[in-house]
Amino acid sequence: MTASTLAAADSRLRDHGPWIRLHFSSAPGDHADFHYLWLRHNCDLDRHPTTNERIVCSSDLPFRPRPESIWIEGDPEALHIRWADDASGRVSAYPLAWLREHAYNLGEEVAPPPSSDTTPLTVDAAAIDPSDLPRKVVEIVDAHGLAVVRNYGPDTEALIDSLAAGTGLQIRGTHFGRIEDLRTDNTTNQNTDQLGFTNYPVRLHTDQPFLEVPPKYQLLQCMRKADEGGENYVADAFQAARYLEATDRQAYDLLTTIPIKFHRKQKDFERIQESPLLDFSHPDGFIVRYSYFTMAPHRQPFALMENWYRAYNTFAELVNNPAHQYHVALEEGDFLMYNNRRMLHARNGFSGPRWMRGIYFDPIS
Repeated sequence: MTASTLAAADSRLRDHGPWIRLHFSSAPGDHADFHYLWLRHNCDLDRHPTTNERIVCSSDLPFRPRPESIWIEGDPEALHIRWADDASGRVSAYPLAWLREHAYNLGEEVAPPPSSDTTPLTVDAAAIDPSDLPRKVVEIVDAHGLAVVRNYGPDTEALIDSLAAGTGLQIRGTHFGRIEDLRTDNTTNQNTDQLGFTNYPVRLHTDQPFLEVPPKYQLLQCMRKADEGGENYVADAFQAARYLEATDRQAYDLLTTIPIKFHRKQKDFERIQESPLLDFSHPDGFIVRYSYFTMAPHRQPFALMENWYRAYNTFAELVNNPAHQYHVALEEGDFLMYNNRRMLHARNGFSGPRWMRGIYFDPIS
């Protein structure tokens, strides 16, 4: 069952994965959120018919029970749930008055999950004064983490110069060189032994997490699109962190305090950096370090290891949900620019001679 299905069925209900929001009325703040596990644990069908005592322990239940269907009906009204993981076809019923009485966050607001709407992030370079474009793009990136620019053209050096002149950003070279030519037949860059120079899918990650201070901005310019596939997608890790803080504080606390090691070893390069995955205490501001292919074996205390994995997987599940990702198919001459310390980026696998150019920028200190 999806959030859109629930919303279409009854505007009073909104599915959020492991929990549901119920609006008791249309009045602002007259709502409550309930975890499906809490609801399943409080099903009246699991009470003794004579004593009315509970006969099921929460440990007997799936940790994340999922609904097959949800609806409100009856007089007085009750929330009904048919559970997908119960072979008996169980339908639990919860009177709305009972839910209001036992609500554990009545009227509270939760930070929204990461967005997927690219409309406010998109700029048509052909429709804006070229001298205003750099400032406009960086303003969008600073506000939202990502900008999508259409119809700029293929001149990479002119783009670099305009950003320097219009915003004061300076290009930052890395162990790949000044500009990355992300193509399978690369002959221009150093240290090309990494996934970005193949046609293999590259899942969500940040670049250079093994540096003490990763580059702030990254630009990806499409020089030639793939014959098939190769679309980019981006997720807002800052918004995901705030959502996690509001919905799973234990996971948030572990991901913001437990250091993990990132290790990049290539033919002519090696670096190691230890830091929390979500770093709100860095002198340069929030930095997310998220890179499944450069993450070293974890060495958390034994008593924390399973909880840390649960926290990491909860965050990963959130950002890997397509509903929480910006999906962008770049045409030749388009480019993306995003905050590499805030956003996670990825691309689908592809066929054909796809060519993207990657450039890092930092503000002039």
